[in-house]
Amino acid sequence: MSLSRNDMQNLQLSRKSPFMMKTTRAFQQLVRFGWEQALSCLFPVVIFASLAITQVLPLPFLPRYDWLLIIFLMMQWWMVRSGLETRDELKVITLFHLIGLALELFKVHMGSWAYPEEGYSKVFGVPLYSGFMYASVASYLCQAWRRLDVELIKWPPFWVVVPLAAAIYLNFFIHHFWIDVRWWLSGLVLIVFWRSWVTYMVGGKRYRMPISLSFVLIGFFIWVAENIATFFGAWKYPNQTDAWSLVHLGKVSSWLLLVIVSFLIVATLKRVKGKIQTR
Repeated sequence: MSLSRNDMQNLQLSRKSPFMMKTTRAFQQLVRFGWEQALSCLFPVVIFASLAITQVLPLPFLPRYDWLLIIFLMMQWWMVRSGLETRDELKVITLFHLIGLALELFKVHMGSWAYPEEGYSKVFGVPLYSGFMYASVASYLCQAWRRLDVELIKWPPFWVVVPLAAAIYLNFFIHHFWIDVRWWLSGLVLIVFWRSWVTYMVGGKRYRMPISLSFVLIGFFIWVAENIATFFGAWKYPNQTDAWSLVHLGKVSSWLLLVIVSFLIVATLKRVKGKIQTR
């Protein structure tokens, strides 16, 4: 029995239908995921936009660094006031601001990078707004954690995670006087989190990813963001004094380790709070 031309076309469409449905579903999920990520990145977006605008259109009365501090403080106040961030998340973000500021003070003192512009809010050569760039990473993690309903699978014990995070953070200081053990620490991270996964919810469906891969992805995109920030004069590396140039790819390892520290702190605080609430 031979099929007509219309029957053949209908048969072909019916065969393609499941594939098209899966493709459409995947695209919709990708859009949902991108939208949630965009909402989670609201604070970093404001930071980059402020850096760009104040570079092109200087504001009156105060130096640029002071205006940036005012803008970021107002943004932080608005996010809490509007409910986009909770008071608990504000506490985490403030902690990251202090951790980042301490690192900035040390690194600028050691000549790793510099803030060449003037500002009333500079302390030992470091503008106070710089802490918000670290706080914005914490803001993203907290926002994404809540919006995507993040859960951790086979998370290492507290007594392993906390010393590891402390060792990674201290290496940013110690390597100026001793050997740099970042690659040893990176290898240790792979060993500790080899079996760990992060799961997240998008459009009612739960997905999972190896947690080490999430570290790498976040670290890479922060390196991209760092290139944007240095282009707009947020700070300058020694090789960017005369003219802007691409941040060395090796900096990805530094941001990767910083992301790991950030993630470990946020994850530990989330788990501690979760245990308290279940009691």
